[in-house]
Amino acid sequence: MIDQTITKEKNVFLLTDSNWHARMIQFIVGVLMLALYVWIAAGVASLLFNLPEILKSGWTQIAEHIIVDIVLILAILELVRILQSYLSVGRVKVTFILDVALVVLIGELIGLWYKDYTTTEVGLHIAAITMLILLRIVSIRFSPNVID
Repeated sequence: MIDQTITKEKNVFLLTDSNWHARMIQFIVGVLMLALYVWIAAGVASLLFNLPEILKSGWTQIAEHIIVDIVLILAILELVRILQSYLSVGRVKVTFILDVALVVLIGELIGLWYKDYTTTEVGLHIAAITMLILLRIVSIRFSPNVID
């Protein structure tokens, strides 16, 4: 009886204690989410501050930056969605990761419109986006049923 009590007390201080580990992960994910929220707020503020410049100068140059900024903000929102999923379910869904990758690659493809690009670059971007779309379809179609 005494040996069991000593063993239980020793396990409380182990790094592998699931309760301690879960709390640390929740804290770290919470800090990451706060940082992402601040980043989103800074991005929205930057967009709002750039709007008067459109009226002063031509809208084509500023529109490029606004479009790319909006796509980046959407990618950050997808990252927040991944973190929320991890906190609620305890795991990360593959479809959420694919969504972030798709948003980032589509943003890169949009960014190519405003630069000198080659057909090879555009073809590689389109091929990567197509593969991610196919992976997303397959991951949804053949995902295992989770029984809680």
